Amino acid sequence: MSLAQDLESLAIDIAREAGDLARSRRDAGVAIAATKSALADIVTEADREVEALIRARLERERPEDGFLGEETGEGSGESGITWVVDPIDGTVNYAYGIPSYAVSIAAVRGEPTPEAWEALAGVVFNPVTGELFHAAAGEGAKLGMQRLSVNAEVGPAGGLIATGFGYDPSTHAGDLALVGRVMPMARDLRRAGAASLDLASVAAGRLDGYFERGLRPWDFAAGALLVTEAGGRFGRAADDGGPRAPLVVAASPAIFDRISELAGLS
Repeated sequence: MSLAQDLESLAIDIAREAGDLARSRRDAGVAIAATKSALADIVTEADREVEALIRARLERERPEDGFLGEETGEGSGESGITWVVDPIDGTVNYAYGIPSYAVSIAAVRGEPTPEAWEALAGVVFNPVTGELFHAAAGEGAKLGMQRLSVNAEVGPAGGLIATGFGYDPSTHAGDLALVGRVMPMARDLRRAGAASLDLASVAAGRLDGYFERGLRPWDFAAGALLVTEAGGRFGRAADDGGPRAPLVVAASPAIFDRISELAGLS
């Protein structure tokens, strides 16, 4: 078994345990712990608890690895491997009881920045549906035991495309203008509220494409690998050092270039 497959196996095991905890805490009721970048960008007590579980498991299983998590930040390692973790992607959905949230865990090699790392393994687990998407570099992407493949063709009606909006109200006008540029090539638009699941849906052929501005590394680290291992394409604009994270695009090769052009990625 390759290193990537070993990491994938561990990520699957941890994601299931973390997802079970997230679901049980949701069933017991959600406590809002804090806000982050904006008033609407919340953190629940469960986010923190789930990330603590994931981090503790990784420290026990692979103590030499680094860690980059949404809630607890970065911890350096000595192995060259870093785990990039979003304990509950789609926290607002989670808080409202909408069954579209996921545990996202990726293992990357190299400097822990998207521009420099090599993704080795990724897992996206929806605890409500029980769907577990996973990939290892060079080994393809799967939903459970089913091999995934992006849609090879997009019909004349256009692609089914997903997006998301930032929590900062000052960004909404720009996000809506971006949607307006992309809509002419779309059959319809989806906005589900969890980037990792949108990326997994592109990999599974449930969506033809996805774009969003403002994602952080833990939002897409696992999902981007799912897309590329399923035969899709993933792109991210260069980080200009501004206050908002760059645009990302993921899509079937059939429409990737066109979305990228309209969205301003290329």
